Amino acid sequence: MASKSCGNFFDLASGDLMNAPHTPRGLPRVMTIPGVISDGNRSSDADTDSTTSVCRDRKIIVANMLPLHAQKDYATGKWRFSFDEDSLLLQLKDGFSPEAEVLYVGSLKVEIEANEQDEVAQRLLDEFKCVPTFVPQDIQKKFYHGFCKQQLWPLFHYMLPMCPDHGDRFDRQLWQAYVSVNMIFADKVMEVANPEDDFIWIHDYHLMVLPTFLRKRYNRVKLGFFLHSPFPSSEIYRTLPVRDEILKGLLNSDLIGFHTFDYARHFLSCCGRMLGLDYESKRGHIGLDYFGRTVYIKILPVGIHMGRLKSVLNLPSTCNKVKEIQEQFKGKKLILGVDDMDIFKGISLKLLAFEQLLIQHKELHGKVVLVQIVNPARSTGKDVQEAKRETYTTANRINEVYGSTDYEPVVLIDRPAPLYEKTAYYALADCCIVNAVRDGMNLIPYKYIVCRDGSNKSDSPRTSMLVVSEFIGCSPSLSGAIRVNPWDIDAVAEAMNVAITMKDSEKQLRHEKHYRYVSSHDVAYWARSFMQDMERACKDHYNNRCWGIGLGLGFRVISLSPSFRKLTVDHIVSAYKRTSRRAIFLDYDGTVVSQSSMVRSPSDELVEVLNGLCSDPNNTVFIVSGRGRTSLNDWLAPCDKLGLAAEHGYFLRWDKNGEWESLAADLDWKEMVQPIMKLYTEATDGSFMEVKESALVWHHQDADPDFGSCQAKELLDHLENVLANEPAVVRRGQHIVEVKPQGVTKGVVAEKVLSVMAKDGNAPDFVVCIGDDRSDEDMFASINAFSASAVPAVPEIFACTVGQKPSKARYYLDDTVDVVKLLGGLANASNPKPRFTAQFQLSFDDNI
Repeated sequence: MASKSCGNFFDLASGDLMNAPHTPRGLPRVMTIPGVISDGNRSSDADTDSTTSVCRDRKIIVANMLPLHAQKDYATGKWRFSFDEDSLLLQLKDGFSPEAEVLYVGSLKVEIEANEQDEVAQRLLDEFKCVPTFVPQDIQKKFYHGFCKQQLWPLFHYMLPMCPDHGDRFDRQLWQAYVSVNMIFADKVMEVANPEDDFIWIHDYHLMVLPTFLRKRYNRVKLGFFLHSPFPSSEIYRTLPVRDEILKGLLNSDLIGFHTFDYARHFLSCCGRMLGLDYESKRGHIGLDYFGRTVYIKILPVGIHMGRLKSVLNLPSTCNKVKEIQEQFKGKKLILGVDDMDIFKGISLKLLAFEQLLIQHKELHGKVVLVQIVNPARSTGKDVQEAKRETYTTANRINEVYGSTDYEPVVLIDRPAPLYEKTAYYALADCCIVNAVRDGMNLIPYKYIVCRDGSNKSDSPRTSMLVVSEFIGCSPSLSGAIRVNPWDIDAVAEAMNVAITMKDSEKQLRHEKHYRYVSSHDVAYWARSFMQDMERACKDHYNNRCWGIGLGLGFRVISLSPSFRKLTVDHIVSAYKRTSRRAIFLDYDGTVVSQSSMVRSPSDELVEVLNGLCSDPNNTVFIVSGRGRTSLNDWLAPCDKLGLAAEHGYFLRWDKNGEWESLAADLDWKEMVQPIMKLYTEATDGSFMEVKESALVWHHQDADPDFGSCQAKELLDHLENVLANEPAVVRRGQHIVEVKPQGVTKGVVAEKVLSVMAKDGNAPDFVVCIGDDRSDEDMFASINAFSASAVPAVPEIFACTVGQKPSKARYYLDDTVDVVKLLGGLANASNPKPRFTAQFQLSFDDNI
């Protein structure tokens, strides 16, 4: 069942919360030449192919916070700004070409008074290429500390608000604030973007519905999104009341990036379970078909900036700190932890494991120290306070029991430690432990490896040892690390013991392996790889015709062939009346009868329409279906002159009085296939097997989506191997695996009927074919080929699919209602009904 939706954003935005003032000034819209910005007034929602003279290689990086430090000089009243050299957003520029212009859109970490915003915005644009989004403080608080940190962040880290003491329940006002801020960001981006040429790269969970607003402004905008946090399993994510809106927001991107395959797999599973979307691997790239657009999935963990770390490592302040630490911990093994004060970082579990290490290995008393650097918490709340209290309680207990006047087993550094100090600890630590219970990526191990490699000025071998949680994003890339379950205290304690007692030769091999990976997969490599895939994902933007449908956060873009258009009654009736030898092919389920209907027999209206078409001697009408001939014969018994092709054309009958014709085919393979399908049916709850005269079909639409799909792939592979030398074809359709004789397709039916008509001297001059699924594509291909080979006159061809989706057909109709309406128009053209005349006459008589 769909979640409660903010279906129409403008309804959602009607409250006072959404009346957030826009930035007081409109920033220039496009950069026509590097460094010079012009004010343009192009329509924001235009979807044209016009181009402007702009800097072609420009990237717009959008994130919650700008990569800037801001400080106010209260003596002069002026703001001082500087780049944050440690910001990932700033460092990723190294992955772009030197000619590329990079523009940043985001918020400042400080509040700017309204009367200063104009001046600050212009200054940041001129000096730093940064565009600030000034979000009102009340909305900012609800957005960041409310929805982002109290609802999304815990959920994405697998924490559900089962009771008020374990997280905040969903609050629609906070969601409205989240949407409001995303909309403010969209306004800012579109003020400075040239959507035809710029690549827009959005970062992290704060802005997951921003792609919808940007795509709505410009259908062909080039959008990438990278999620820096974990993406939870579908069982967790589906509890979010606005789950569909966020998924659809992300799917309005062209490329979506994740740190690990697990995160991507969870996202794809959510798309399958909640939106019914399938994915496939396209030449090594995972793609989701979303209304004709392919949304690509990128899996690549972020890296670090090697040069920045090495430069800090060589600072005098770092060297002095190294000497100080060496003296402080002389003769002791140093284990290092660097974490935010956060309930998910596992600091208390790490301390408990260290305590267990001291309990189990008395020989280590006085010889090993755990230095825990605690970064300031990024959010506030009782959970953070509880985590801090538990950390101090455990650390104090360990120090009281195992410490002495000259030995402190646990050293807590609970203050904002400068980078040079952290770097010094990285350089000297014998082991680094990251024990988070859940974390998106965590670059601490990478930094440790680089600092350990650069700290050794002699020719002696470089060594390092890592103990990392299985539940952090960097774990899969560190194959030489000791991986642990942070909840298993004994196992973590033993891992620390192994790490500090391992032979140097083994440490060296592990270090070299890690260093090769970290140095070759740095932040520049990550940014360059993502942008290359983004360019590939956007290259077909102008090959298809695009238009938007849906309201509010349900907005999406349809992307289809430029020649693809809706088939109107007037258009087809005009051609119908000009012709005299007509062939009409109709699929059954999903075309003339709704797939959602429990009643599969035709309506009285449909029967009347079909009889009207069949009564015209110039028409040859066929229902071409995958259904069995018994079902079709029973349902369509009232249509005497209707041709039927059952089981995709294995059986054919020209009218009710005719005999069923069947293809000559060897069906001995059914004896091999049936027990295999029965086995998969028993193993897959919700699946069933359909036995046809010429085919066997395994259905899994009522099974668990992931398990059913997995079993279908396995069954497909199993049957292809078994039937490799048999005259049968195995194909996978929507929620089915079907085995049928070779050479049996709906396309063959169309070819046969058209060739028989031509041999009888009635070569058709009008052919219409309407269907809704993959099997009907064969019919579309056949009638298109017939048109190309027709001599001397080329017939009127109308290949029409049901629904707006990629197809070999040139036309589409929205649903079965439209199909029946169109067929009714053709039937009326053959047999004009006098009822309108009779009604007019009655009215005239009454007036007399």
